[in-house]
Amino acid sequence: MATYTPMIQQYLKIKADYQDAFLFFRLGDFYEMFFEDATTASQELEITLTSRDGGGDDRIPMCGVPYHSAPTYIERLIEKGYKVAICEQVEDPKKAKGVVKREVIQVISPGTLMNEKGLQEKENNYICSVTHFPDDTFGLALSDLSTGENSVTLISSFHDVVSEIYAKEAKEIVVSSSFSAELLQTVKERMTITISFEESTKVEDAFLHLTESLQQQKLVDTFARILQYLVRTQKRSLEHLQPVQLYQINEYMKIDLFSKRNLELTETIRSKGKKGSLLWLLDQTVTAMGGRLLKNWIDRPLLSKEKIDERLNMVDVLMKQFFEREELRDLLKEVYDLERLAGRVAFGNVNARDLVQLRKSLQKVPEIQEVVYRLNNPYASKLVEDIDPCERLTALLERGLKEHPPLSIKEGDIIADNYNHQLDQYRDASRNGKTWIASLEQKERERTGIRSLKIGYNRVFGYYIEVTRANLHLLPEGMYERKQTLTNAERFITPELKEKEALILEAEEKIVELEYELFAQIREEVKVYIPRLQALAKKVSELDVLQCFAKVSEERHYTKPTFSTNGDIHIKNGRHPVVEKVMNAQEYVPNDCQMTDDSSILLITGPNMSGKSTYMRQVALTAILGQIGCFVPAEEAELPIFDQVFTRIGAADDLISGQSTFMVEMLETKNAVTNATQSSLILLDEIGRGTSTYDGMALAQAIIEYVHEHIGCKTLFSTHYHELTVLDQQLSALRNVHVSAIEKNNKVVFLHKIKEGPADKSYGIHVAELAELPEPLLQRARVILADFENASEEQKVKPTADAVAEPEPEPEPQPIEQPKAETKTDTEQSQLSFFGEEKEQQVKEASLSKREKQIIAELKQLDLLEMTPLDAMNAMYKLQKLLKKK
Repeated sequence: MATYTPMIQQYLKIKADYQDAFLFFRLGDFYEMFFEDATTASQELEITLTSRDGGGDDRIPMCGVPYHSAPTYIERLIEKGYKVAICEQVEDPKKAKGVVKREVIQVISPGTLMNEKGLQEKENNYICSVTHFPDDTFGLALSDLSTGENSVTLISSFHDVVSEIYAKEAKEIVVSSSFSAELLQTVKERMTITISFEESTKVEDAFLHLTESLQQQKLVDTFARILQYLVRTQKRSLEHLQPVQLYQINEYMKIDLFSKRNLELTETIRSKGKKGSLLWLLDQTVTAMGGRLLKNWIDRPLLSKEKIDERLNMVDVLMKQFFEREELRDLLKEVYDLERLAGRVAFGNVNARDLVQLRKSLQKVPEIQEVVYRLNNPYASKLVEDIDPCERLTALLERGLKEHPPLSIKEGDIIADNYNHQLDQYRDASRNGKTWIASLEQKERERTGIRSLKIGYNRVFGYYIEVTRANLHLLPEGMYERKQTLTNAERFITPELKEKEALILEAEEKIVELEYELFAQIREEVKVYIPRLQALAKKVSELDVLQCFAKVSEERHYTKPTFSTNGDIHIKNGRHPVVEKVMNAQEYVPNDCQMTDDSSILLITGPNMSGKSTYMRQVALTAILGQIGCFVPAEEAELPIFDQVFTRIGAADDLISGQSTFMVEMLETKNAVTNATQSSLILLDEIGRGTSTYDGMALAQAIIEYVHEHIGCKTLFSTHYHELTVLDQQLSALRNVHVSAIEKNNKVVFLHKIKEGPADKSYGIHVAELAELPEPLLQRARVILADFENASEEQKVKPTADAVAEPEPEPEPQPIEQPKAETKTDTEQSQLSFFGEEKEQQVKEASLSKREKQIIAELKQLDLLEMTPLDAMNAMYKLQKLLKKK
């Protein structure tokens, strides 16, 4: 380091404390970056990489951005998951001895972003901290710096920790340096998140009020870690941070990260966007605060019937009182984002326009109260009774601020007239002085007879009298004092003009200084109201979400659900809410769902594309909608209150962690069967597809039996293994249903209607035809299928009985006897018999020809597990042709 210049040495010393961030080092009008920072930043920001002499043997890589456009570049780095440390000059260069002193004034990271442009208005921007305790429990703290929200909980399973972080879409996680790297890797595999480290778990005296409600030291330590990180990185007032709220994950319906993804609650699986999700369907909120609360409610459905009914009754009232609801919506549209505004007030980066928005918002509160009182609902009345309109603050902002202030707070024209006597005097002097200037100009024109004479102003010479060269002869000698000569004119001053100039300029300078001081005082006064504004924001956002539920429920013709105490499900003409909306004018086919203790498992069969997965999802979404307090898409709905929802729907590889589709399927299934209770809902779709037929069927049957015998919860299980439909004869609580389809002119028509009993056919080739596979391929498939069916008829080859169910053998006239399940069709046998394992047959040698013995020998040599389905089909076709050959 000694060989570098003093400035580079200063840079390296500061950089040493911020190794995980880009150091934006202020040099004049630029933020400069050096060494590796410069190389990486130039690539990420697509800016020019250059170099400079730093005193060493080699030139130092360097790049930079103008300070006035730095926020844009910082935002781009934050979006990519990086952190940026802002290093500013902290002393006057004129007074500095040697290198100007510089310090990092703030670290900006994905979890601490405060710039409006970088935040989504209807989404929280969470940063979280996780602490692993010796008893193998985990503390999880969540904070949104932009709104000041803080919460903390204790969790016994790291899987649940990851699910919470995933649900909250946290952008950054803060842990100790000793935290398990393996556990951190698990988090990074599931989501894009920035890792930061903080060792201290001490709560400074100034923040003790935030943790007063916490009784356990574990909770205090967990929150203290994130608090210390915020204090260390932000280096400014955090007065807007709200007291920590303790919550328990078992107070809400648990929906793990797999199920949130599979049900597409807040984003779609394919595009990772909001459109097409349940949140997209429901979001009729009109405030940013309401949008964020809606997302939180979807993430945390309620378990308390009393609280659910409170919300539902309020939605019911809002649906019936249309005019009050529309009036409420119009008023809420005028309410600004009070939570984030309070955060910017505390941070000191609020401007006059923000406070004007606050004033307009507060002015609407009494009107909102009046409308909600007219609803005549106990829950509504309680909400408005707790609303604080902050009258004194409203009056202060009405008196203090102009209607249309500029964006800058250092250029004046912010404070209203008659707010401050001294300011009014300065303004009077400025306004009268300018009037005097205009009057002087007119008087001098008349006195000299020069109509083009004018009085102007510039920053160098102040006020002046300007006369064109063509009119100079009209001026008496010595009338004015010459000040400046131009090409086509002369400029003059007079003692009287200079005296008035001093008065006007002093007044204008004083006005700007005094307005800034008065604005700062108003801002400090607003700081006092931050807790009250945050409490007001919570009430307003709750009203917004409830009116949103009412509007959606009315537009989509949803109905108010009731909740059973016996765990039964009775849904009449239920619909999938999102699919129904996406279909628009097309008619959605509704379906019933009846599940009791005697039919707690529905085994759903039917062809691909018929709607099995849609049916399963709509049951889960109906339950979630009901438990967040919204009406549901059905003609009638009686539901239990589910404590957890587990889903295994769709196929996806997890390539990052090296897991195949089948492994992902098994992990998600394991999570369901090991954590579900009798009050849970399980959706399992096509379990066992990723392995061989026997393996798949065996696993599927074992899973069904395990859920039936050991859990007993409501379960929807869809499958293509028709052999499993005989389980209704063995398992008392299992019922077969199927999605109906018909053949018309050799084409399959999906009816999308759930009917009792098992499906009788798979329609696989028909679906392939709908997908427009080449016709020669489809024709070949039909021939192969027909051959398989014929071979099956002749040979009666079936899968092992143990893989399906306990069969009842019946005598066959053929020499080869096989057990036969009563409910199986010949088509089903033929489709699965190919993969079967032939039983030993007692065949007389005399009955077999030489060719037949040769074919049997070749058949025994086939290694089916190492063959693709197409190879196996071709091999069987070849052997069959040899058998038929005369």
